[in-house]
Amino acid sequence: MNALQEPGGDRDDQLVTVASLYYELNQNQQQIAERMEISRSSVSRMIKEARDRGIVEIHIHRPVHRDFRLEQGLIETFGLQDAQVLLTTAELRDEQMLYGVGRLAAVYLERVIAMLPAGACIGIAWGTGVHAAVTAMAEARTRKIDVVQILGSVGAANSLIDGPDLARVVAAKLGGRHYDLHAPVLVEQEGLRDLLAQEPSVREGLQKARTVSLAITGIGTLHEEAASFLRAGHLVSADLARLRAEGIVGETVGRFFDVQGNSAPYAINDRVIGIDLDDLRAIPRVVAVARGLPKAQSILGALRGKFLTVLATDDLTARAVLELEGWRADSRLAQSTHDG
Repeated sequence: MNALQEPGGDRDDQLVTVASLYYELNQNQQQIAERMEISRSSVSRMIKEARDRGIVEIHIHRPVHRDFRLEQGLIETFGLQDAQVLLTTAELRDEQMLYGVGRLAAVYLERVIAMLPAGACIGIAWGTGVHAAVTAMAEARTRKIDVVQILGSVGAANSLIDGPDLARVVAAKLGGRHYDLHAPVLVEQEGLRDLLAQEPSVREGLQKARTVSLAITGIGTLHEEAASFLRAGHLVSADLARLRAEGIVGETVGRFFDVQGNSAPYAINDRVIGIDLDDLRAIPRVVAVARGLPKAQSILGALRGKFLTVLATDDLTARAVLELEGWRADSRLAQSTHDG
């Protein structure tokens, strides 16, 4: 059996060795082939396999530009601790904008997490924005920061954006433990929610989620083209239409609210397993990662409800949110920035 056919741990060890020689010691494929006593073409295939299997991850750190004027507008208008606003260009596609916003959020999170004491615990929700941020974060395994899931599992078609998987990713990067919340985010009946919430593992998970010093979440919309709960299969189009008719514009940590940030009147929240919005408000720092014009009203409702302290978004979305709140580009802030 040659090197390419060896199974299990031996195969993994070989891939790690080849990848380390190639990427860390900058040896060429011929040098590696001679050391490993395999062909050069085998080395090439193993390098590709190491990348395909995630043994090697390549991150290209491009400069990310920010719109400081809009950031300050958000901070002053909504009383935020901070804002990170991506300065976009017409050439950027949606996925590139999401990557850029995620990278901005990651840089901010790295700085904040570096100030947390070892053994601290952070909370994580779910969604594409959260995924974009945490996958862009650099490893800091010496930090020993634990990560807890702050709402039940969504069971998304793409499991990589669900809470348990994201919690594991972040915990691995920060050298800490991860704590799953062993329950679905949304159940059919309110009574079932109450029963599950009394299960020891769920009850303890929720208690731990309420103690985090930092939370990372997204903000969802009820627009069908961008509704996460629709994509995850928890709601259908008719459900979204009914919720919109009730006045709901968005959700965060699975809790639904209107454009004023009110959530109490909405029965769907009684079926959600996770921390509630009062719990979220009590967390010292909540970083929300959300972008896209369909989410402008949702983000506005979350800001008015004080469900976040830091927003990471793009300039198109930030401007739309600020204009909905009555902010004008020719305000005192904009004028003074221009004059300066």
